[in-house]
Amino acid sequence: MAFDDGNPRDTDEDLHSRQLAVYGRETMQRLFASNVLVSGINGLGAEIAKNLILAGVKSVTLHDEGKVKLWDLSSNFIFTEQDLDKNRALASFQKLQELNTTLTVSTLTTKLSKEHLAHFQATIEYDDYCHSHHPPIAFVKTEVRGLFGSVFFYFGPQFTVLDVDGEEPHNGIIASITNDNLAIVSCVDDERLEFQNGDLVVFSEIHGMTELNDGNPRKIKDLRAFSLSLDEDTTSLGAYEKGGIVTQVKQYKNLNFRPLREAISDPDDFLLSDFSKFDWLPLLHLTFNIPSSGANLDDIDPNILHHFASGARAVLNPMAAMFGGIVGQEVVKACSGKFHPLFQFFVHFFYFDSLELLPTEPLDPNDRKPLNSRYDAQISVFCFVVGSGALGFEFLKNLALMGVSCGKNGKLTITDDDVIEKSNLSRQFLFRDWNIWQPKSTVAATAASSINPHLHIEALQNRVGPETENVFDDSFWENLTNVVNAPMCTFEGLLEKTPAEVNAFLSNPGEYASAMRSSGDAQARNNLEQVIEYLVTERLEDYFANKVKQLVFTFPEDAMTSTGAPFWSAPKRMPHPLEFSSADPSHLHFIRAASILRAETFGIPKATSPATASADDDAVIKELLSKLEQALVMLPPKFRLKPIQFEKDDDTNYHMNLISELANMRARNYSIPEVDKLKAKFIAGRIIPAITATTVMATVEDYRNTFANLARPLFSMAEPVPPKVIKHKDSSWTVVKCLYSISFGSCLLYNSMFPRHKDWMDKMIVELVKDVAKAELPSFRDHIDVVVACEDEDDKDVDIPLVSVYFR
Repeated sequence: MAFDDGNPRDTDEDLHSRQLAVYGRETMQRLFASNVLVSGINGLGAEIAKNLILAGVKSVTLHDEGKVKLWDLSSNFIFTEQDLDKNRALASFQKLQELNTTLTVSTLTTKLSKEHLAHFQATIEYDDYCHSHHPPIAFVKTEVRGLFGSVFFYFGPQFTVLDVDGEEPHNGIIASITNDNLAIVSCVDDERLEFQNGDLVVFSEIHGMTELNDGNPRKIKDLRAFSLSLDEDTTSLGAYEKGGIVTQVKQYKNLNFRPLREAISDPDDFLLSDFSKFDWLPLLHLTFNIPSSGANLDDIDPNILHHFASGARAVLNPMAAMFGGIVGQEVVKACSGKFHPLFQFFVHFFYFDSLELLPTEPLDPNDRKPLNSRYDAQISVFCFVVGSGALGFEFLKNLALMGVSCGKNGKLTITDDDVIEKSNLSRQFLFRDWNIWQPKSTVAATAASSINPHLHIEALQNRVGPETENVFDDSFWENLTNVVNAPMCTFEGLLEKTPAEVNAFLSNPGEYASAMRSSGDAQARNNLEQVIEYLVTERLEDYFANKVKQLVFTFPEDAMTSTGAPFWSAPKRMPHPLEFSSADPSHLHFIRAASILRAETFGIPKATSPATASADDDAVIKELLSKLEQALVMLPPKFRLKPIQFEKDDDTNYHMNLISELANMRARNYSIPEVDKLKAKFIAGRIIPAITATTVMATVEDYRNTFANLARPLFSMAEPVPPKVIKHKDSSWTVVKCLYSISFGSCLLYNSMFPRHKDWMDKMIVELVKDVAKAELPSFRDHIDVVVACEDEDDKDVDIPLVSVYFR
């Protein structure tokens, strides 16, 4: 694959933090050197271009000779009514460039020539020239026609995948190695080994048989659950003593793609996604390629052909978003060699349909006639539907384009209590850099209204939870037609919990001390130790020296267990105390960050594991409380600490500085490889690796379980089996089981084992919630949710969903 010869730009870690967690720096640098041509800026082309621009390639060229039509407004989120009759590439340019100003977006409005194509590493069209060019240019051909979609991939006759799955190399902790002709490596039996026969592995940290620590890859000959044999003679090597890690060496994979003309006439096989339609794929191949494949119309299922022809001109945005995500990710693979392309055993084609979205009753042909409106494309497929819901941002764009909540009685509610951060810009197209630190919901609502001015939308900034039930009350939920929930990330306050515990003491010292005395357990002792650490002591060496010295003193290197085995054996590592040095940059960075945060909170948060309860806890608690009373006298009246909420994305607050240095010095204690600040940010910040190509995949769904992995790649869909229906008189039931327990929150309302509970059988559930659970039910609540436990006729527990009991 030929890349640009210029110097690629530096990676903006704030902007691309989620992508860096997926791709890594090396892959991002390859992307930054790649030029991509997208030919055809309809709804599908706009989705592909959007994903590639957010991914951060070097340049994207938009090619289209056609003009914007009213038909386009229901599939392309870029166009407005003011763009009608403008060239589609020119009308798209400015809004797409705004998504990422660090790359170049250009337009081409004339017929493509060979000279145009020669500058690109990947193009979304034009197979013949791409195949004959040296080096070959990656080529992707994709279409969306109504509820049908197809993709063809060509990455050249010899394409190298540098990283097949993007997973971290597998490893194992070594327990022993034999001196044999075919050495047997046994690992600790905590987890099964995930290697495969033929894998290459390297060894490190071995004591005794140190010759294996040379870094040379060795092949696995015979893999078992917790051991493997090497294709190597170790009889002349030193005897194994202890320790060691075996790590997989990830290998490249070479693929050979065939050009489009050859693959159409002889497709070999197809990538299966829907296991309920495994026999449809050859029919879909013929349907999409009738002229090129020489197929006869009689060879195609008339039902498939009818629905295909009815929506052949329509580009539905949810379908365009899904295929835009797939194609965008495949282009990234072509440019970077990261992840396995959609290519399995010479499979070049991927087909998909969503006919399940059609009404079960036959549609009246008159309902499919165009109305000269922006929704004519979807009218040709469905007929016109209006609904309402509360949803996430990718869905927001799709529904705005399709006219959902645009009718007289429609309303769409969106809520998010978060604000826009810089990292959001690389995977959410509704936000721009001038929106940073503005509320997500209000910005998204404004952007959605610009996509479709007829959208009736309300933006809220409330988290959905028990504390906002006065906002999202029963009437709110019951008036919704649909609800879509987007995943959220939460962060525990590493710099928040202990200061809050200190404030609990400072607010009412007497009550706090009484509570600690009455508890008298290890958790109370642990809480008090943390409070003392904040108010009384400043022993930074405790982290990495003193406590480690105490541990090593208690369990020296030659310590043995009660069974006679070495105490410090795999998987345990023997720690080594650190001596602080002003010449060590890591030590200085730690002290600086800790000092700044100490100045802000008057304490350093310290996470210690609660010890098991002991007879000495009461005595220690009394001593600690005595120290607290002395400390309280020295504090000014009404003094309180300021708990700090952990914020990973602010490089000026020293949170990640402290955490990364804490992690690295603890790693030094145990001779574990250290990580840079970005890697520590991924781990400590619990950053969910995210790329826009995967985000937009979540657009087309019915009642199905769907799994998509764009890296391997793998698509799997299965339709749930409908529940068994039991009829009794005029009622129908899906669950008829023997109930033996009802609970509300942590309170047990009924259990058949307790005789007293049988006296409650005549009471209403809501009465028990008030009397037994002591719950206060606000006026806006008209139902309660209870957990019901049931068993079948064989006395086996049966899973029952949450049961809602309405009392008003």
